[in-house]
Amino acid sequence: MTDVRFWLLLAAALFLVIGLLLPSPGKPSKGVDLLVVVDITGSMNTRDYMRNGQPMSRLEAVKADLRAALPHLPCPARIALAIFTERRPFLLFEPIDACASFEAVDKAINALDWRMAWEGDSHIASGLYQAIDMAAELHTDLLFATDGQEAPPLPATGAPEFRGDISKVKGLILGTGASGLSPIPKYDENGREIGFYKMEDVQQENRFGAPPPDAEKREGYQARNAPFGAAMPKGNEHLSSVREPYLTELAAKTGLSYARLTNEPTLTASLEDTLHLQEMGHPKNMSAIVNGLALLCLLAVYGLIPLVVAARVWRRTRRLVHKHSEQYPHENFRRRLHISGARIPDRTARHRPWSDAAKS
Repeated sequence: MTDVRFWLLLAAALFLVIGLLLPSPGKPSKGVDLLVVVDITGSMNTRDYMRNGQPMSRLEAVKADLRAALPHLPCPARIALAIFTERRPFLLFEPIDACASFEAVDKAINALDWRMAWEGDSHIASGLYQAIDMAAELHTDLLFATDGQEAPPLPATGAPEFRGDISKVKGLILGTGASGLSPIPKYDENGREIGFYKMEDVQQENRFGAPPPDAEKREGYQARNAPFGAAMPKGNEHLSSVREPYLTELAAKTGLSYARLTNEPTLTASLEDTLHLQEMGHPKNMSAIVNGLALLCLLAVYGLIPLVVAARVWRRTRRLVHKHSEQYPHENFRRRLHISGARIPDRTARHRPWSDAAKS
């Protein structure tokens, strides 16, 4: 029991038994890597969806359809979640396996709220471009859910150009909202709904940059002091609808697909048509690791330990020989010559008496 070889042999036997009991690895699994970015700006509170006979806001419809689509994703499905407001997305968590941590991902989506926004502006194009860069860093596909309403409105020059690589990220722009205009709910500083936005509450025109081509025909136009005209602009930016032509244009610029979120839950089908399955790597062969440990134990018993014992015997023998040579140097010299095969002359023949020499 005190011999280390006994314990090594016992460990090798246990490892071999465990290796036989472990299941063999299966085929490489295929799943999806997806970054979900949800627009939480004020227009997403517009209630232009009907679910189960009840009006529902765009944000709540997106959340409900995302939660319904999660169980239908192929496993493993690694999901990352981000929110968009102002001009950039904010990552809530990096990709985690929704199959193994379904409840955590489901509750995180359900907890999304417009109150998480840090600014009221909504620069859709800038946010989409940065979401694409974020998905490229995470090596995921992209789902960008938005109604496409820019706030403030786009300048006369239009949306900023996309300067990225359209083949770097694949994914889907999910347009939310009805085609008709609907009022946008208005909230006070405590988060209580106090009505709807009116035309004077919302910026109806973006007056940064170059004026529009028809600016010279406007009332009170002056090239220096009033390049956009003197009258207050009128419009319907206080009302909201899904900006489908604009989102389709952004999808064409960025190489993404576009789908519309309707009253019927169609998000699962849209994701199946857009996302591509990725090989998630080969499963680890744990039996090979355990069998390797058993082999190491056997090598230690029949290889390493005998070598250590032989080395100790050799060192001990060498010390004894060295000690003997110090006490008997002449015998040590004759022993070395004998071992090397050298012939040792008989010194006694030279000193024999003359009488013995004459007799010979």
